[in-house]
Amino acid sequence: MDLQFTQEELGFQSEVREWLKENYSEDLRTRYGNSPNGHLTREDHMQWQQLLYKKGWAGINWPKEYGGAEFTATQKYLFNKEMAAVNAPSVVAFGEKMVAPVIMAFGTDEQKEKYLPDILASKVWWCQGYSEPGSGSDLASLTTKAEDKGDHYLVNGSKTWTTMTQFSDMIFCLVRTSNEEIRQMGIS
Repeated sequence: MDLQFTQEELGFQSEVREWLKENYSEDLRTRYGNSPNGHLTREDHMQWQQLLYKKGWAGINWPKEYGGAEFTATQKYLFNKEMAAVNAPSVVAFGEKMVAPVIMAFGTDEQKEKYLPDILASKVWWCQGYSEPGSGSDLASLTTKAEDKGDHYLVNGSKTWTTMTQFSDMIFCLVRTSNEEIRQMGIS
């Protein structure tokens, strides 16, 4: 078994390193700082993610069918290694890594056309709404309900700890869509 990187893989790593030197500005580096979450505004994050998008490096896990980079496992490793080496901001995960895969797998063609391009281009941001007051991370105790009204759902309830809500345009959340005997059932 040969565990050495190929010349092509090493070339890709060099390309990422050089691109970061040219595009990860000193201003952004300074504002991002040394903390894992950085101190960037929504606009800073969007600008960074749109630079990656323009380079073709947004959606590294996405298939090309949906505009993604479709990196190999080795490319993902090398890309993330180079990003970490300069403490570059990571992609905000909710839209690209959590919502989009669900839409790709289960969404209608209309939903794919409506949501995926804007998620990939970082034009629309998502936050997650799982936890509820009084129940924390016990998702089986959800009380927020979604009632089917035919052409839409009416959602009633509340969420807490909605990560990234201050930056978000949309929310994806877990809601109770039916009352099952087993409380872990009926969650959508």
